[in-house]
Amino acid sequence: MVEYMPARHKAELQDHLEALGVEQGDTLFVHSSFKSLGPVAGGAGTVVDALQAAIGPEGLLLMPSFHLVQREDRARLWDHASTPSTVGWLTEYFRRMPDTHRSDHYSHSVAARGPGADEFVAGHLSQEGPPSSWDHPPWGRTYGIHSPMNRAYRRGGKLLMLGVDYETSTYVHFVEVLYWDHLRRTEPRAPQPRLDRPRLGAWWDDHGAPARGLVGDSPSRLFPIDAYVDTLLAEVVAAPGRYQR
Repeated sequence: MVEYMPARHKAELQDHLEALGVEQGDTLFVHSSFKSLGPVAGGAGTVVDALQAAIGPEGLLLMPSFHLVQREDRARLWDHASTPSTVGWLTEYFRRMPDTHRSDHYSHSVAARGPGADEFVAGHLSQEGPPSSWDHPPWGRTYGIHSPMNRAYRRGGKLLMLGVDYETSTYVHFVEVLYWDHLRRTEPRAPQPRLDRPRLGAWWDDHGAPARGLVGDSPSRLFPIDAYVDTLLAEVVAAPGRYQR
């Protein structure tokens, strides 16, 4: 016998987000598994509506719209306006919504919606900031000073993980880039490090005290991006080799 599961509605999802710690005016970066939420009346649109209601009219909603096909094909197949996001149905739905703006990066673009969203994602062609192995001219620095992920970090944004584990945490790549920049000050030819995202995530769960709870049926985490990045970077610098893949 199949157990009936009632569909979630916007108000319930909004209540769950607010109980987790999402607040009016937040800059909120969302990693997500849409199916983890369970049945949702109205589908992905209802989830976006709940997220936007929780951050309010002054909040900025961000989602990855990454193009993570075969690495050698990413630049060749990239089209800023039409290339779909490959990191989940919710991100692709969000990318295609009216008034959503997307940064121009062949592999690690970010979509944004809210006041100033167009300006927030407009700098991803800049060559300012630390380099990474994902940089590919003519596109800018993947995690550079004017990239959306760096801007969300410097703005004091929050990271919401809806039903996903730390293997999806792209901000660990940001930590890798900052750590590489640190290493190259004394070892200019040091290779870019590759960090163990699940292991770092387990350490963060124990030491960073992220807020945890259910959004719909989705086990979720919420925490400040700057604290996450700064704390993980300090841990990796203090324990070189412990978190290498």
